[in-house]
Amino acid sequence: MGAMAHFSFLFVVMLLSMTHSVANQNEKWWSETIPYKMGKEKMTKLHFYFHDNITGDHPTAFKIAEAPGSNISATRFGELYMADDPLTEGPDPNSRLVGRAQGVYGLSGMNELSLIMGISLVFTGNKKFNGSTISVFTRNPITRKEREFTIVGGTGYFRFAHGFINAKTLRSGNKNAIVEYNCTIVHY
Repeated sequence: MGAMAHFSFLFVVMLLSMTHSVANQNEKWWSETIPYKMGKEKMTKLHFYFHDNITGDHPTAFKIAEAPGSNISATRFGELYMADDPLTEGPDPNSRLVGRAQGVYGLSGMNELSLIMGISLVFTGNKKFNGSTISVFTRNPITRKEREFTIVGGTGYFRFAHGFINAKTLRSGNKNAIVEYNCTIVHY
């Protein structure tokens, strides 16, 4: 009788698991792929100033990690920072706020002072762009006065964005910088 009860129990468990797996196979977590028309592409140009402050009374970026040896590296290779930097209409830090640069950047060059940046530029400066973002994932050789960044995506008004940013350092020192951004954004 004990063996029969054990066999019956195993049979019921096996039957239930088969029923469960068949039911899961009929559930879809995706939809059919169909043609999609995006509409007409637009190009928007934006001009503003990025303020990165690691030191001072009101820092906007903080070191969150470092690799062993970062403190003896000439390029601080391996340091990682989290940022919530202001974006302003003019180069003066007290000029009108148009958004925030939120994300991470790390010192990525062993022989050249450069960053790898993954940031979202979150716009708050006017009704048209409020809450919209552009996503930037790029290399930033910060010792060069002028450089170009890649726009890899966007949300809201800038949905499906791609494009580039021409960046020009206006001031830097004591780990703080003011950088002029000229953005060319292609979106739908």
